[in-house]
Amino acid sequence: MSQPTFREVVSVLDLAYPPALAADWDAVGPVCGDLDATTCSVLFAVDPVMEVVDEALLAQVDLIVTHHPLFLAGVHSVAATTAKGKIVQTLISHGIGLFCAHTNADHANPGVSDALAAKLGVADLRPLVPTLVATTFGEPATGTGRVGELPETLTLEQFAESVAAALPATKHGVRVAGDLQTPVRTVAVCGGAGDGFLADAALAADVYVTSDLRHHRALEHLAEGGCALIDIAHWAGEWPWLEQAAGALVAGLGSQGSSVRTIVSQLPTDPWTARVLPAPSQGSTS
Repeated sequence: MSQPTFREVVSVLDLAYPPALAADWDAVGPVCGDLDATTCSVLFAVDPVMEVVDEALLAQVDLIVTHHPLFLAGVHSVAATTAKGKIVQTLISHGIGLFCAHTNADHANPGVSDALAAKLGVADLRPLVPTLVATTFGEPATGTGRVGELPETLTLEQFAESVAAALPATKHGVRVAGDLQTPVRTVAVCGGAGDGFLADAALAADVYVTSDLRHHRALEHLAEGGCALIDIAHWAGEWPWLEQAAGALVAGLGSQGSSVRTIVSQLPTDPWTARVLPAPSQGSTS
């Protein structure tokens, strides 16, 4: 098989994760790189940080595909005087392209939340918040988050333990809100920051798995009788999508008679590097 150009890679990824599905504030697609350059190998990662760039240099890849964008606001300089400028300069000087699929990958079907749900054993999926973008009859429904069913009812404690076992370990860990003996069968998930959809999850599920849940929002949700909550690290919740995206690229290119080598980054880019717990009480003696 032949090797595709960066432009052909973009075409396949745009088909899997249509840019039209991206939020209007988002910035998706190619960030840097020659679209006519031959692409032999692609590294998939959650975050476009320098540690991932270093990994790409060691692996000698031609392209990095990330979930999170490098830039979300306008910039006036990409000089290497800032962290993001240094990333751009390093990529360009080594001939490595950068592409991101963010909220378009969140909303696509299958997308980020489908990959998370599958990792947790949740099936029969439907969007938690369906998109308002019309789809052709017969196409899978798109939208934010997913709701589905476990193969059997578990206690909240059992399900939380299975979540911790299924996802990459982080210092953030897995936080749980709710009675640990609560039975759960219907599960809502949202890869990434999902506390904006607490009300939707409360109506749809026994437990909601997402990231970046805020104190007051969680308190209010529980006080109003909302479902149990499981808060996972943002990076860990989106990491399962990388394998899905790599598979979509390989399949799409294969149908066109070309191929690339894909690498899914195992590098944790969760920003929290330690968790300090108080020392256990030694008690007192008399």
